[in-house]
Amino acid sequence: MSERFFVAPPVAGERAVLTGDEVRHLTAAMRGKVGDEIVVFDGSGGEFAARVTAIGKQAVDLAILERREVSRELSFVLTLAVALPKGDRQKWLVEKATELGVTRLAPLVTERGVAQPTEAALDRLRRSVIEASKQCGRNRLLEIAPPLAAVDYFAAAPKTAARLIAEPGGQPLAAFGANSDPEVIAVIGPEGGFAPAEVAAAKNTGWQAVSLGSRILRVETAAIALAAWAAIGRATSE
Repeated sequence: MSERFFVAPPVAGERAVLTGDEVRHLTAAMRGKVGDEIVVFDGSGGEFAARVTAIGKQAVDLAILERREVSRELSFVLTLAVALPKGDRQKWLVEKATELGVTRLAPLVTERGVAQPTEAALDRLRRSVIEASKQCGRNRLLEIAPPLAAVDYFAAAPKTAARLIAEPGGQPLAAFGANSDPEVIAVIGPEGGFAPAEVAAAKNTGWQAVSLGSRILRVETAAIALAAWAAIGRATSE
């Protein structure tokens, strides 16, 4: 059985336990049984070979056989700061960001935002991160940061990072090329655009406005376009 499973808390010692949705995944979807060997990860960076030793309705006991140091992370920190779109588009955004290797997703509270980053919504997105990580092979989880007002985020972001804000009239993205900054932060506003005061706050704190072309993109499209540009462009140049 080659499916990957997520365990929490982090593995310590020779035993671990699957709980919650992971139990249903193993028992119902995969028809797992005692003695099966599976791969598990705990978000700490490694993955583990494990054997199923007992199956219950609420938990599956595992014997840890081996820890493997397998990194599939980018060589730099990539943050997407986004005014979240509505409904299932949030889940799609998180799934694709996880697949592309984004390190952190920072939900922004904006004047024209249409979806509020409530704690319940963020919990659902964290579950989507786990599911996407299982599929794409990442052993570290994309972090969902606490929500922050856009103007506060612009002021607090580290100035050592490449700080880009998607904004009509900005420099063409191709003009920036690959870079060697230790962190790239890409900001995407709501579909109505940032309010003038928010744009001014970004410009006054040194953010660089970038254009994604002449077409109007949805939030999740713009976010993934920027993430792919940073992740894939940087990887092919290193």
